[in-house]
Amino acid sequence: MELVDQFLRKINYLRISVTDRCDLRCVYCMKEKMNFLPKNEILTLEEIDRLCFNFIQLGVEKIRLTGGEPLVRKNIIELIKNLNEKKQNTNLKEITLTTNGTLLKNYAKSLKENGIDRINVSLDTINNDKYKKITRFGNLNNVLSGIDEALKYNIKIKINTVVFKNFNEDELFDLIEWCNNKNIDLTFIEVMPMDDTDMPRNMQFVSLDKIYKKLNKFYNFKESEHKTGGPAKYYIGHNLNIKLGFITPLSNNFCASCNRVRISSTGKLFMCLGQNDYVDFREIMRNDRGDSHIKEKIKFALSVKPKRHDFIIDPKIKPYIKRHMNVTGG
Repeated sequence: MELVDQFLRKINYLRISVTDRCDLRCVYCMKEKMNFLPKNEILTLEEIDRLCFNFIQLGVEKIRLTGGEPLVRKNIIELIKNLNEKKQNTNLKEITLTTNGTLLKNYAKSLKENGIDRINVSLDTINNDKYKKITRFGNLNNVLSGIDEALKYNIKIKINTVVFKNFNEDELFDLIEWCNNKNIDLTFIEVMPMDDTDMPRNMQFVSLDKIYKKLNKFYNFKESEHKTGGPAKYYIGHNLNIKLGFITPLSNNFCASCNRVRISSTGKLFMCLGQNDYVDFREIMRNDRGDSHIKEKIKFALSVKPKRHDFIIDPKIKPYIKRHMNVTGG
Protein backbone atom coordinates (compact mmCIF):
# COMPACT_ATOMS: atom_id res chain seq x y z
CA MET A 1 0.00 0.00 0.00
CA GLU A 2 1.14 3.56 -0.73
CA LEU A 3 0.30 6.71 1.19
CA VAL A 4 -0.10 9.74 -1.04
CA ASP A 5 -1.19 13.28 -0.23
CA GLN A 6 -3.57 15.51 -2.19
CA PHE A 7 -0.70 16.59 -4.48
CA LEU A 8 0.18 12.93 -5.23
CA ARG A 9 3.42 13.10 -3.26
CA LYS A 10 4.33 9.68 -1.87
CA ILE A 11 4.56 9.84 1.93
CA ASN A 12 6.86 7.09 3.17
CA TYR A 13 8.75 8.82 5.98
CA LEU A 14 7.52 9.43 9.54
CA ARG A 15 9.36 11.57 12.06
CA ILE A 16 8.08 11.07 15.58
CA SER A 17 9.14 12.94 18.71
CA VAL A 18 9.43 10.71 21.77
CA THR A 19 9.88 13.56 24.28
CA ASP A 20 9.89 17.35 24.51
CA ARG A 21 12.67 17.17 27.11
CA CYS A 22 16.34 17.77 26.43
CA ASP A 23 19.55 17.91 28.44
CA LEU A 24 20.68 21.03 26.51
CA ARG A 25 19.07 24.43 25.87
CA CYS A 26 20.30 25.37 22.40
CA VAL A 27 19.52 29.04 21.86
CA TYR A 28 17.73 28.59 18.50
CA CYS A 29 15.64 25.66 19.75
CA MET A 30 14.21 26.72 23.10
CA LYS A 31 14.27 29.29 25.85
CA GLU A 32 16.73 28.96 28.72
CA LYS A 33 13.89 28.52 31.21
CA MET A 34 11.54 26.07 29.55
CA ASN A 35 8.29 24.71 30.94
CA PHE A 36 8.21 21.11 29.82
CA LEU A 37 4.95 19.25 29.43
CA PRO A 38 3.42 17.10 32.20
CA LYS A 39 4.28 13.46 31.59
CA ASN A 40 0.65 12.42 31.16
CA GLU A 41 0.45 14.67 28.08
CA ILE A 42 3.34 12.82 26.41
CA LEU A 43 2.58 9.68 24.42
CA THR A 44 3.51 6.45 26.18
CA LEU A 45 5.99 4.18 24.41
CA GLU A 46 3.12 1.77 23.74
CA GLU A 47 1.12 4.55 22.08
CA ILE A 48 4.13 5.55 19.96
CA ASP A 49 4.62 1.93 18.89
CA ARG A 50 0.95 1.59 17.99
CA LEU A 51 0.92 4.78 15.92
CA CYS A 52 4.10 3.77 14.10
CA PHE A 53 2.62 0.36 13.28
CA ASN A 54 -0.45 1.94 11.72
CA PHE A 55 1.73 4.17 9.56
CA ILE A 56 3.86 1.19 8.56
CA GLN A 57 0.75 -0.74 7.53
CA LEU A 58 -0.22 2.18 5.31
CA GLY A 59 3.16 2.27 3.56
CA VAL A 60 5.71 4.14 5.72
CA GLU A 61 9.18 2.71 5.11
CA LYS A 62 11.35 4.92 7.28
CA ILE A 63 10.91 6.16 10.86
CA ARG A 64 13.10 8.76 12.54
CA LEU A 65 12.91 9.16 16.32
CA THR A 66 13.47 12.72 17.51
CA GLY A 67 12.93 14.86 20.59
CA GLY A 68 13.78 17.08 22.43
CA GLU A 69 16.58 14.61 22.92
CA PRO A 70 15.30 11.06 22.28
CA LEU A 71 17.98 9.36 24.37
CA VAL A 72 16.73 11.04 27.57
CA ARG A 73 13.45 9.12 27.19
CA LYS A 74 13.30 6.27 29.69
CA ASN A 75 13.27 2.80 28.07
CA ILE A 76 13.83 4.24 24.57
CA ILE A 77 15.79 1.12 23.60
CA GLU A 78 12.66 -1.02 24.20
CA LEU A 79 10.75 1.05 21.67
CA ILE A 80 13.58 0.80 19.16
CA LYS A 81 13.77 -2.96 19.69
CA ASN A 82 10.03 -3.34 19.05
CA LEU A 83 10.20 -1.21 15.92
CA ASN A 84 13.24 -3.09 14.66
CA GLU A 85 11.37 -6.39 14.92
CA LYS A 86 8.74 -4.99 12.55
CA LYS A 87 11.33 -4.85 9.76
CA GLN A 88 11.06 -8.62 9.40
CA ASN A 89 7.47 -8.77 8.15
CA THR A 90 6.37 -5.24 7.17
CA ASN A 91 7.26 -2.42 4.74
CA LEU A 92 9.57 -0.84 7.33
CA LYS A 93 13.13 -0.59 5.99
CA GLU A 94 14.90 1.78 8.36
CA ILE A 95 14.74 3.22 11.88
CA THR A 96 17.01 6.13 12.56
CA LEU A 97 17.55 8.80 15.17
CA THR A 98 18.43 12.48 15.56
CA THR A 99 20.41 13.19 18.72
CA ASN A 100 22.54 15.92 20.27
CA GLY A 101 25.13 13.21 21.01
CA THR A 102 25.56 13.90 24.73
CA LEU A 103 24.43 10.39 25.71
CA LEU A 104 25.65 8.58 22.62
CA LYS A 105 28.66 7.02 24.32
CA ASN A 106 26.30 5.17 26.68
CA TYR A 107 23.82 4.11 23.98
CA ALA A 108 25.81 3.44 20.79
CA LYS A 109 26.21 -0.31 21.37
CA SER A 110 22.52 -0.82 22.21
CA LEU A 111 21.41 1.28 19.25
CA LYS A 112 23.48 -0.84 16.87
CA GLU A 113 22.27 -4.09 18.41
CA ASN A 114 18.68 -2.99 17.86
CA GLY A 115 18.87 -2.04 14.22
CA ILE A 116 20.02 1.59 14.20
CA ASP A 117 22.66 1.78 11.46
CA ARG A 118 22.53 5.52 10.78
CA ILE A 119 22.01 8.59 12.95
CA ASN A 120 22.09 12.37 12.70
CA VAL A 121 24.05 14.28 15.34
CA SER A 122 23.24 17.95 15.85
CA LEU A 123 26.52 19.83 16.29
CA ASP A 124 26.92 23.53 15.54
CA THR A 125 30.53 24.09 16.58
CA ILE A 126 33.68 22.16 17.48
CA ASN A 127 34.95 24.98 19.69
CA ASN A 128 34.54 24.17 23.39
CA ASP A 129 33.67 27.69 24.53
CA LYS A 130 31.27 28.34 21.66
CA TYR A 131 29.60 24.97 22.22
CA LYS A 132 28.94 25.82 25.84
CA LYS A 133 27.59 29.20 24.76
CA ILE A 134 25.11 27.96 22.14
CA THR A 135 23.92 24.98 24.23
CA ARG A 136 24.01 27.11 27.40
CA PHE A 137 25.73 24.41 29.49
CA GLY A 138 26.78 21.52 27.24
CA ASN A 139 30.11 19.67 27.31
CA LEU A 140 31.54 19.21 23.81
CA ASN A 141 33.81 16.35 24.88
CA ASN A 142 30.77 14.22 25.73
CA VAL A 143 29.51 14.62 22.17
CA LEU A 144 32.86 13.98 20.50
CA SER A 145 33.46 10.80 22.53
CA GLY A 146 29.89 9.70 21.71
CA ILE A 147 30.53 10.17 18.01
CA ASP A 148 33.73 8.11 18.24
CA GLU A 149 31.85 5.38 20.11
CA ALA A 150 29.12 5.24 17.45
CA LEU A 151 31.73 5.05 14.68
CA LYS A 152 33.37 2.18 16.56
CA TYR A 153 30.13 0.22 16.20
CA ASN A 154 29.87 1.07 12.49
CA ILE A 155 26.94 3.44 12.90
CA LYS A 156 26.99 5.86 9.98
CA ILE A 157 26.84 9.44 11.24
CA LYS A 158 25.74 12.65 9.58
CA ILE A 159 26.40 15.94 11.34
CA ASN A 160 23.64 18.57 11.22
CA THR A 161 24.86 22.14 11.70
CA VAL A 162 22.51 25.10 12.03
CA VAL A 163 24.24 28.14 10.57
CA PHE A 164 23.70 30.86 13.13
CA LYS A 165 24.30 34.56 12.50
CA ASN A 166 27.46 35.99 14.10
CA PHE A 167 28.17 32.65 15.77
CA ASN A 168 29.54 29.91 13.52
CA GLU A 169 29.72 31.49 10.06
CA ASP A 170 33.51 31.77 10.48
CA GLU A 171 33.84 28.10 11.47
CA LEU A 172 32.24 26.34 8.49
CA PHE A 173 35.52 25.46 6.76
CA ASP A 174 36.82 24.00 10.04
CA LEU A 175 33.68 21.91 10.44
CA ILE A 176 33.95 20.62 6.88
CA GLU A 177 37.60 19.63 7.34
CA TRP A 178 36.88 18.00 10.71
CA CYS A 179 34.06 15.93 9.19
CA ASN A 180 36.19 15.15 6.14
CA ASN A 181 38.96 13.76 8.35
CA LYS A 182 36.45 11.52 10.13
CA ASN A 183 34.64 10.58 6.90
CA ILE A 184 31.34 11.92 8.27
CA ASP A 185 28.83 13.63 5.96
CA LEU A 186 27.76 17.14 6.98
CA THR A 187 24.57 19.12 6.40
CA PHE A 188 24.15 22.84 6.93
CA ILE A 189 20.66 24.02 7.94
CA GLU A 190 19.00 27.42 7.91
CA VAL A 191 17.41 28.68 11.14
CA MET A 192 13.67 28.01 10.92
CA PRO A 193 11.12 30.52 12.23
CA MET A 194 9.51 28.40 14.90
CA ASP A 195 8.27 30.20 18.03
CA ASP A 196 10.66 32.87 19.36
CA THR A 197 13.37 31.84 21.79
CA ASP A 198 15.24 34.48 23.82
CA MET A 199 16.39 36.15 20.58
CA PRO A 200 14.26 37.19 17.57
CA ARG A 201 14.60 34.82 14.60
CA ASN A 202 15.73 37.54 12.20
CA MET A 203 18.76 38.07 14.47
CA GLN A 204 19.69 34.38 14.01
CA PHE A 205 19.02 33.75 10.33
CA VAL A 206 21.70 33.37 7.64
CA SER A 207 20.80 32.52 4.04
CA LEU A 208 22.62 29.41 2.91
CA ASP A 209 22.71 30.76 -0.65
CA LYS A 210 25.44 33.13 0.51
CA ILE A 211 27.23 30.33 2.39
CA TYR A 212 27.06 27.98 -0.61
CA LYS A 213 28.66 30.58 -2.92
CA LYS A 214 31.47 31.19 -0.46
CA LEU A 215 32.22 27.47 -0.01
CA ASN A 216 31.82 26.70 -3.71
CA LYS A 217 34.73 28.98 -4.60
CA PHE A 218 36.99 26.68 -2.59
CA TYR A 219 35.42 23.23 -3.11
CA ASN A 220 34.02 23.57 -6.66
CA PHE A 221 30.81 21.66 -5.87
CA LYS A 222 29.07 19.18 -8.13
CA GLU A 223 25.54 18.07 -7.29
CA SER A 224 25.30 14.53 -5.93
CA GLU A 225 22.49 12.06 -6.56
CA HIS A 226 22.77 10.95 -2.93
CA LYS A 227 19.42 10.93 -1.08
CA THR A 228 18.66 10.16 2.57
CA GLY A 229 14.88 10.58 2.45
CA GLY A 230 14.97 14.08 3.92
CA PRO A 231 15.05 17.55 2.35
CA ALA A 232 18.82 18.04 2.01
CA LYS A 233 20.43 18.62 -1.37
CA TYR A 234 23.91 17.03 -1.43
CA TYR A 235 27.14 17.99 -3.16
CA ILE A 236 30.58 16.50 -3.66
CA GLY A 237 33.60 18.75 -3.99
CA HIS A 238 37.29 19.15 -4.67
CA ASN A 239 39.44 17.48 -1.96
CA LEU A 240 36.31 16.21 -0.15
CA ASN A 241 35.77 12.55 0.73
CA ILE A 242 32.33 13.36 2.13
CA LYS A 243 29.01 14.67 0.89
CA LEU A 244 27.97 18.14 1.95
CA GLY A 245 24.26 18.86 2.29
CA PHE A 246 22.20 22.05 2.44
CA ILE A 247 18.70 22.30 3.97
CA THR A 248 17.21 25.61 2.83
CA PRO A 249 13.54 25.98 3.80
CA LEU A 250 13.62 29.75 3.26
CA SER A 251 16.16 30.54 0.56
CA ASN A 252 15.26 27.54 -1.66
CA ASN A 253 11.90 25.98 -0.89
CA PHE A 254 11.93 22.17 -1.17
CA CYS A 255 8.25 21.41 -0.56
CA ALA A 256 7.54 19.99 -4.03
CA SER A 257 9.37 16.79 -3.10
CA CYS A 258 8.09 16.48 0.51
CA ASN A 259 7.69 12.82 1.50
CA ARG A 260 7.20 13.12 5.26
CA VAL A 261 4.95 13.99 8.17
CA ARG A 262 5.73 14.64 11.82
CA ILE A 263 4.13 13.53 15.07
CA SER A 264 4.82 15.59 18.18
CA SER A 265 5.59 14.09 21.58
CA THR A 266 1.93 14.75 22.49
CA GLY A 267 0.59 12.77 19.53
CA LYS A 268 -0.26 15.66 17.23
CA LEU A 269 0.31 14.82 13.59
CA PHE A 270 1.61 17.94 11.86
CA MET A 271 1.21 17.54 8.13
CA CYS A 272 3.92 20.19 7.68
CA LEU A 273 6.65 21.52 10.00
CA GLY A 274 5.88 25.01 8.72
CA GLN A 275 2.14 24.96 9.39
CA ASN A 276 0.01 24.90 12.54
CA ASP A 277 -2.72 22.43 11.49
CA TYR A 278 -2.70 18.98 13.09
CA VAL A 279 -4.67 15.84 13.86
CA ASP A 280 -4.61 14.77 17.54
CA PHE A 281 -3.89 11.04 17.75
CA ARG A 282 -3.40 11.04 21.51
CA GLU A 283 -7.07 11.84 21.99
CA ILE A 284 -8.04 9.27 19.38
CA MET A 285 -6.07 6.50 21.11
CA ARG A 286 -7.06 7.49 24.64
CA ASN A 287 -10.72 7.54 23.64
CA ASP A 288 -10.27 3.87 22.78
CA ARG A 289 -10.73 4.18 19.03
CA GLY A 290 -9.60 1.21 16.95
CA ASP A 291 -6.76 0.95 14.45
CA SER A 292 -9.13 1.28 11.50
CA HIS A 293 -10.16 4.72 12.81
CA ILE A 294 -6.50 5.68 13.25
CA LYS A 295 -5.82 4.74 9.62
CA GLU A 296 -8.82 6.75 8.43
CA LYS A 297 -7.52 9.81 10.28
CA ILE A 298 -4.03 9.34 8.82
CA LYS A 299 -5.52 9.27 5.32
CA PHE A 300 -7.63 12.33 6.12
CA ALA A 301 -4.54 14.21 7.36
CA LEU A 302 -2.74 13.52 4.11
CA SER A 303 -5.76 14.61 2.09
CA VAL A 304 -5.32 18.09 3.59
CA LYS A 305 -1.50 18.19 3.70
CA PRO A 306 -0.57 21.66 2.40
CA LYS A 307 1.38 22.27 -0.76
CA ARG A 308 4.13 24.16 1.06
CA HIS A 309 5.20 25.69 4.36
CA ASP A 310 4.54 29.30 5.38
CA PHE A 311 7.94 30.04 6.91
CA ILE A 312 8.88 33.71 6.89
CA ILE A 313 11.60 35.62 8.71
CA ASP A 314 10.90 39.32 9.02
CA PRO A 315 11.74 41.65 11.92
CA LYS A 316 8.22 43.12 11.67
CA ILE A 317 6.43 39.76 11.81
CA LYS A 318 6.29 37.45 14.82
CA PRO A 319 6.88 33.77 13.99
CA TYR A 320 3.76 32.23 12.52
CA ILE A 321 4.58 28.82 13.98
CA LYS A 322 3.51 28.86 17.62
CA ARG A 323 5.60 26.02 18.95
CA HIS A 324 9.27 25.47 19.74
CA MET A 325 11.37 22.99 17.78
CA ASN A 326 11.63 20.60 20.75
CA VAL A 327 7.82 20.10 20.66
CA THR A 328 7.62 18.88 17.06
CA GLY A 329 11.06 17.34 16.76
CA GLY A 330 13.71 17.83 14.08
